[in-house]
Amino acid sequence: MEKEEIGKIIDAQRKFFATGKTFDAKFRLDTLKKLRNLIIEHEQEIAEALWKDFHKPEFEVIATESRFVLKELNYTISNLKGWMRQKRVPTPILHFLSHSYVVPQPYGQVLVLSPWNFPFQLALLPVAGALAAGNCVILKVSRQVPAIAAVMEKILSHFPKELVAMIDGDHTVSDFLLDQKFDYIFFTGSPGVGKLVMQKASVNLTPFSLELGGKNPCVIAADARLDYAAKRIAWGKLINCGQTCVSPDYVLIDRKVKDRFLELISDEIRLFYGENPEKSNDFARVISSESVNRLSALMQNGKIVTGGTTDPAARYVAPTVIKDIKPGDPIMQEEIFGPVLPVIDFEEFNEVYGIIEQHPKPLAAYIFSRNKKLVREFIMKTQSGSAGVNETVMQIASPFLPFGGIGPSGFGRYHGKRSFDTFSNLRSVLVKSNLLDIFLRYPPYSKLKTKIVSLLMK
Repeated sequence: MEKEEIGKIIDAQRKFFATGKTFDAKFRLDTLKKLRNLIIEHEQEIAEALWKDFHKPEFEVIATESRFVLKELNYTISNLKGWMRQKRVPTPILHFLSHSYVVPQPYGQVLVLSPWNFPFQLALLPVAGALAAGNCVILKVSRQVPAIAAVMEKILSHFPKELVAMIDGDHTVSDFLLDQKFDYIFFTGSPGVGKLVMQKASVNLTPFSLELGGKNPCVIAADARLDYAAKRIAWGKLINCGQTCVSPDYVLIDRKVKDRFLELISDEIRLFYGENPEKSNDFARVISSESVNRLSALMQNGKIVTGGTTDPAARYVAPTVIKDIKPGDPIMQEEIFGPVLPVIDFEEFNEVYGIIEQHPKPLAAYIFSRNKKLVREFIMKTQSGSAGVNETVMQIASPFLPFGGIGPSGFGRYHGKRSFDTFSNLRSVLVKSNLLDIFLRYPPYSKLKTKIVSLLMK
C-alpha cells in the first residue's frame, strides 16, 4: 500500500472518530458480533492458510488461533456494557458535598503491530480489544505469513476503513506508521524492534504496550510428578514448533531425576509425532530457512538426547532435547524460539535462582513440584510476566489472567477485561455541589485553617 493512501486512511479514521459513533455501546457490540461471525464463516480458510504458512495442524489453529479469538470475543460481548459503565468511587471527606467516578473512554486511533508466530490470534485479539473500547484501528501485519494475511484482509474488508484498516508492507511501512501521530500503539514482537517502537512513541508521547519475549525457565524439582512434567513440557515447548513467546525456553532439573525425565520426554515426543516427526501432520514448521540455520548453530554444545536433524529447504527442525548444557553455552544466550530444549541439571535447588538471574526477566516462568512451600518460595524469589505451577503455556488461555511481560519481556497487559482497560483512558471525574462553598481552602490562610486541613488529611 502506498504511503499516500495510508495517510488518507489515517485522516479518515480521525474524522470518523470525531463523529462520536464509536462511543455507542450498540455500535461496538454490532462491530464485535460482526467480527465474530466473519471469523466463524472463514474458519476453514484460516486453517488452510496457516497450513500453507506454517504447516500448522488444524487442532493448533482452533486451540491457539481462531477459537482463541472467538472465546475472547464471546467473553467481551457478554461483559462489554458493564465494562463501559461509569464506576462510582469513594470520595474523601476533604471533598465534602462532592462525588467521584471513573469513566472509560477510547483513546482514539490505535496502531496494532502484529507478529508472524501466531499471526491470527496476535493480530485480531488486540484489534478486538481496541474496537471494544471504542477506538479506530490500523493493523500492520507481518509479510512472512502471506496466506493468513490474505484471509485477515478479506475478513476486515467487511468493515469500513475509517473504523479498522489492515496495512501490508515491509519495514519501511512500519517506520512510516510509527512516524504518524497515534493515540495508542500496541506492539507484539522482538525486544529489538520493541526498543524502536518505544523510541518512536516517545517522540509524540504516545502511550503503548510492548508484548515481547525472553528465556522462560522451567524448573523440575526432585519431587515432581515426572510423567506429567514430561508430557506438559513437551507439549508447551513444541506447540507451534516452539515459536511461542511463553514456551519453556530451557529446563533446570534436579540431577537425581534428570535421566528419568529425559527418558520420559523422549518417549512423549515419539508418542506425539511418531518416529519421524517430519512426516507428522501434527508438527508445524519454523518460519524460514534462516531460522533453521540459526537453530542448527545453537545445537553445537551439549549432547543431543533426541532429534537434532534439520532441513532448511523444508523449514524443518526436529523436536530436539539436549542435555549436559552449561549456563554459558551459546544456546543460553538468546531466546531459542524453536523446537530445541536445552536441559541443565543442578544439585542444590538454590542454584536455580542464580542461573535464572543471569537472564533478563522473562515473559513466563514454570515450576514442577509437589512441595507447596518450595513453589511459594519460587514464585516469591523469581520475577516474570506470568507463571505456571505444574503446567506450561496454558496460563495465557484464561480471560481472567492478565497477559504481559515485565521489564525486557514487555509491559502492558491484555486479555479479558484487561484488553478493554488497556485501550481505554480511565478518566477520573470529581463532581462538586453548588449548595455551598466552604471557605477553608481559600487564602488568606490562618493557623486554624492549617490545623483543620491537617486533621482532614490524616
